[in-house]
Amino acid sequence: MKHLQTGALLASVLGTGLMAGLFAAFAYAVMPGLGRSSDRTLVDAMQGINKAILNPVFMLPFMGSIPLLGLAVVLAWRGQGREALPWLIAALVLYVVAFGVTVAGNVPLNDQLDQAGDPDRIKDLAAVRADFEDKWVAWNVVRAVLHTVAFGLAAYALIVYGAHRLADDAEASRGSRPASVTQGAAGWQQPQAPVGPGPRWQPQPPQGAPQAEPGPRWEYQAAPATSPPTARR
Repeated sequence: MKHLQTGALLASVLGTGLMAGLFAAFAYAVMPGLGRSSDRTLVDAMQGINKAILNPVFMLPFMGSIPLLGLAVVLAWRGQGREALPWLIAALVLYVVAFGVTVAGNVPLNDQLDQAGDPDRIKDLAAVRADFEDKWVAWNVVRAVLHTVAFGLAAYALIVYGAHRLADDAEASRGSRPASVTQGAAGWQQPQAPVGPGPRWQPQPPQGAPQAEPGPRWEYQAAPATSPPTARR
């Protein structure tokens, strides 16, 4: 269960990070660059990008991050890592909202641009561009911010989960250590007596160990006191 939970978290962070980087790159590099180009260049380039991006390399993290985040939430709820649960839930909610922005905002604009046809046959490229560019850029900025925040929350959840797992493993390893032993007088091993208040523990020799035989008991008796001799006259 621990390995599955760790794998789900890692895959979630990877998927959300890839989407955040992709849409952020469009926001600060791709669209500003195309914004400086001609109408025909922008329309032609975006039509080509919208067709080329529909491939498994994009669809797998884009679609798969939602079930991965959901699995991470369920595993955190049922097993270890409950401390990371709030961050995972927040990441899942934001990712779903960003996914909805793409489906409801950017995809219809992409379809609209594709339906405009071949740029060489479009009579008014400026109008097609004006009806597409500003709206698409605005929606892309929104989803880029949402995906970036979702990625940050998922990454922080992974850090929290890892920290608590290390602490739990360290505690478990301390609890499983054998009691320290010392060498007894007769050569057998005996655990050290616990330190602190409580009943005194008396070590017992192991079964089969030789028992010390009692020897003669010596008792000291004081000699009777004698009076000092008296001098004779």
